Amino acid sequence: MARALATGQLATIEQLTLGPVDARRTLQVRFFPFVGGVTAFWQDITDRAEAEAALRRSEQRYALAASGANDGLWDWDLVLEEVYFSPRWSSMLGLAPNTSCGRPGDWFRRVHPEDLTSLNAALEAHLAGETAHFQHEHRVRHEDGTYRWMLCRGVAVRRPDGRATRIAGSQTDITERVSAQEQLRHAALHDTLTALPNRALFMELLARVLERRKRHPEDLFAVLFLDIDRFKVVNDSLGHLVGDELLAGISRRLESCLREGDVLARLGGDEFTILLTDLSQPSDVSLIAERIQEFLRAPLFVGGLELFTTASIGIALSTADYTQPEDIMRDADTAMYRAKALGKARHELFDAGMHAKAVDRLGFEHDLRGAIERSEFALHYQPIVSLSSGQCTGFEALLRWNRGGHPVAPSEFIPVAEETGIIEPLGTWVLQEACRQAAVWRRQFPGGAFDGITVNVSARQLARPDFLQVVQGALEAATLDPGDLRLEITETVLMDDPERAEVVLRDLRQLGVKIYLDDFGTGYSSLSYLHRFPVDTLKIDRSFVASLKEGGERPAIIESIVTLARTLGTHVIAEGVETEQQVHELTRLGCTEAQGYFFGRPLPARIAESLLAGRRFAA
Repeated sequence: MARALATGQLATIEQLTLGPVDARRTLQVRFFPFVGGVTAFWQDITDRAEAEAALRRSEQRYALAASGANDGLWDWDLVLEEVYFSPRWSSMLGLAPNTSCGRPGDWFRRVHPEDLTSLNAALEAHLAGETAHFQHEHRVRHEDGTYRWMLCRGVAVRRPDGRATRIAGSQTDITERVSAQEQLRHAALHDTLTALPNRALFMELLARVLERRKRHPEDLFAVLFLDIDRFKVVNDSLGHLVGDELLAGISRRLESCLREGDVLARLGGDEFTILLTDLSQPSDVSLIAERIQEFLRAPLFVGGLELFTTASIGIALSTADYTQPEDIMRDADTAMYRAKALGKARHELFDAGMHAKAVDRLGFEHDLRGAIERSEFALHYQPIVSLSSGQCTGFEALLRWNRGGHPVAPSEFIPVAEETGIIEPLGTWVLQEACRQAAVWRRQFPGGAFDGITVNVSARQLARPDFLQVVQGALEAATLDPGDLRLEITETVLMDDPERAEVVLRDLRQLGVKIYLDDFGTGYSSLSYLHRFPVDTLKIDRSFVASLKEGGERPAIIESIVTLARTLGTHVIAEGVETEQQVHELTRLGCTEAQGYFFGRPLPARIAESLLAGRRFAA
């Protein structure tokens, strides 16, 4: 008021706060001087003042948040086509950190060309009201020339009619997160030992090729399924470290003989797959497979050792009507097993007949697994005869399978049982049943010539850590004396793991069980090991017995076996005796017992027991 009176001009108080705290009001006061006095006008601006104060506080908070945030902020005026970039937004890309306005092009020119289309699509979808928020991950070029991954998020401001006039948001550097995700994805899709694609990635790539072939049916491709021959021998003999080094060396060698664009993957263990694309003709696959075999034949030097490898390769061509990657992989795998069955170190092309055989094999295995529960197995007994007395002294228990009313040859189902592991429960059943039957015969013919029952033992049975307990259980359940049981083991089984075999056989001998060595002379050269094994009887293989022709000279191998048996204090049994002449020759050689069709084929128990009643066989 004084200033207005003194100057004669308008004086204003913009904000004058009056009243108690709980009822405070804000006024704007203006003083107009006139001659002799002052006129005062005031206006209540409480609401406007509070709004302006709130706005200032909001702007201060925004400025503080923008300067302290790790994210870059942007504000795009869609009407003026101007974009405000915060200092942090600029510094994230190596730009001068001063806050400035720019154009949308200043942003989009830095976006990676591969990401620009999807970025524009995400923006347009949000501006059109199709999404509640805008969000997109893309690469943005840094001033140093590298690209950084950014997560961009925002929301639009709209008019009442829904038209967007402005969009604002943030930009977060997610380069480290994306890099970590890529590392995890790489680890999930690649083999740790060889760094090759694994099964998951290979199947993904194969699925893409199959999808592309729907649009271009003329494209020709193939899948090769490789299994390294005898790799288990390397692992078991030289250790897993050498085995791993060998696999790494094989993978590098396989890579070197493939064309650009081909995909090599390791499925696990010693199995590899190759995807061959852009083939000119089907015959190209065989040429590539032969080149792979040639490359693998060259020695590999691992840990100072010279190792040689070969592979069995199965091939499935895209000429078949494949729609699923699993189908073509299945067929390539089937062809690979065919290559192994035909001798290994070769390749085989899949045909429909292989699939039919594979399906038959699957059904065969299924039926074999349930055959014990369905009581389809039975034991037949082939007599073992004393050549001096002509009496039946015992039997060899031989397994027979009646599959749905049709007999199956042991040569067909025994290898499958061994390969699938079914031989273990099956072998236990055979042992229990043979012991039970032997105990029955021992009670029926207490004073007869019955000297015991012979049961064949597979490698997998002998390798069981509880095999001794299995034998003991079978003997106790049948109340059979251990001395009446003979376990027949092939020479090859013993030599697979001589140290373990020696321990197991000594435990069995200590139990009282007798040990027969089957097919002697046809397996490994184990004469130097024979003194280590507690063997009671050597069985001369039928192939040597078959060579005893009338008027011919005695084969030296039989004479050597008989002489060796005498030296070791063991017995000798000849197998496969079919003629009277063979009986005479074996008797002259000093062989004490024999078995074969000359004396009788394997018989059911009720028929075989009649031989124990005193029937004699005479040559």
